Amino acid sequence: MSTLALLDTAVAALTLSLATPMGIVALCSATIAGTLVIVSSFVKTMIPLRCLAIGGNLGFLIYGALHPALILVLLHGVLLPINIYRAAEMVRLTRRVQAAAASNDLSGVWLRPYMRKRRLRKNRVLFRKGDAATHLYFLSEGVIEFVEIGETMEPGRLFGEIAFFAPDKCRTLTARCVTNCTVLQIDEATFKGLYFQNPAFGFEVVTLVARRLLADRHRLEDRLATVAQVA
Repeated sequence: MSTLALLDTAVAALTLSLATPMGIVALCSATIAGTLVIVSSFVKTMIPLRCLAIGGNLGFLIYGALHPALILVLLHGVLLPINIYRAAEMVRLTRRVQAAAASNDLSGVWLRPYMRKRRLRKNRVLFRKGDAATHLYFLSEGVIEFVEIGETMEPGRLFGEIAFFAPDKCRTLTARCVTNCTVLQIDEATFKGLYFQNPAFGFEVVTLVARRLLADRHRLEDRLATVAQVA
């Protein structure tokens, strides 16, 4: 078939579609959906990308329903709930981190849905001083001791974040289980995935880590002041 014949066929199909209100709605939906798909190729962050994908899914669903195309309806009918769920998931995470930053909550509870559970027996060493910091941890149950400084930590705290974000990624202390413990952990690849999906998440995490460092610094200053008074 020649190019001219293909053009004539396309014009005839377009004219036929525009002959009815339903056809006009179908074409408009397909045009909008196609535009959103093109725009999404220039978007770098995940939440806007998911929103554009949702718009594209809706547009192609309408087109497939009004201008019967079962494959389009099935394909975008499957993709639509997936994109909605992923977008909602990232929005929830961002709100949790923002709420934690606003309330100065340093516990890290907002990361729990993205962490893997790990059970450790009493006296088990989670990591040693000098080890590579490949995971960020949250203590769910039990008591952890940081051996070199003789301090213990109760459940409900995020730990291991300093070495996790440090340039050399080396542990500065040894973490030992005083009792049977349950810890949640997230690896670097998962954390980076969350960051690249939504840079706002990364910014809030940096804010929280900075606050943790400042809080540790203030505790150290208070301890040194107490020691100086006693001396």
